[in-house]
Amino acid sequence: MSHPHLDSIGFTTGDAEASASFFSECLGFQRAGASRIVEGGPYGDLVGLPGAHFKLLRLTIGAEVLELTEILDPGPGARPGRPLPADSQSTDRWFQHICLVVNGMDEALDGLEQAFKAGTITPISSAPQRLPDWNTAAAGIVAYKFHDPEGHPLELLQFPPDKGEARWHQAATGPFLGIDHSAIGIANTAASCRFYRELLGLAAGGDGVNSGPEQDGLDGTSGTRVHITGHRCPTGAGVECLDYREPPGGRPMPADQGIQDLAHWQLRLRVVDLEDIRAKAETYGGSLISPGIVELGDQAELIGSQRALQLADPDGHRIQVL
Repeated sequence: MSHPHLDSIGFTTGDAEASASFFSECLGFQRAGASRIVEGGPYGDLVGLPGAHFKLLRLTIGAEVLELTEILDPGPGARPGRPLPADSQSTDRWFQHICLVVNGMDEALDGLEQAFKAGTITPISSAPQRLPDWNTAAAGIVAYKFHDPEGHPLELLQFPPDKGEARWHQAATGPFLGIDHSAIGIANTAASCRFYRELLGLAAGGDGVNSGPEQDGLDGTSGTRVHITGHRCPTGAGVECLDYREPPGGRPMPADQGIQDLAHWQLRLRVVDLEDIRAKAETYGGSLISPGIVELGDQAELIGSQRALQLADPDGHRIQVL
């Protein structure tokens, strides 16, 4: 396995147009073409909702792609989608977010002030948090978390001059630069490392434990202690695993969670050897969502690949492998 690339990160929304307007107007994203209506076919089989009708809408920021999925009709016999649980926390293993890099936290939050005042978006963090100097890997990083209008968690991150990729320190016209990673809640660091590194081929991208009042303030929790491991592709966005040791009580992802649920996120990963991943997925703690490798036929243009496989990682997070 060599050179995987994260083509896109996406989530399910109840209204793709409204969600796109929020990300465009408030967070610096741009629409990438018109929305697409998908009526069943191989794509429905791939994502585990045969016969469903979807709307797919793509946004870009920097070099990254965010894909919004709206379920227009879940298909015959399928249950409707569920909203995000109102009491969701970072410790829950359905937790997933995108981390947007900014070059000025104050400017970024000033631009969101009216949305906060209107209650359109809601805070997770008590205030922007500067991670402490004792935490060598993260010292000087400023972070802030909040919910989008539907409750999806998002994070803003500002790197100090000595951290982060060179692209995060180039001149830009606005505060929002791109997506550094998608973070996911996990139960077991070792198991997730095996899945993302040994099976999918991502490289190690950092390892450390965050704790203390700054992490409490960031996550809106108390007594927080989280083991964070990064998994990177050679270029572009990566995956960050959050293994919360404290506080206890993180809940597993519902066994029946599907793409129709607003808590559903999806990573689309381009790899070298699809057959090898299909054969070994269960050995590495994953499970198949699609009926094996799906031939997309005339829907191949939707994802830029003739063949794809839909997996769940050891905690149930969805990965679409091309």
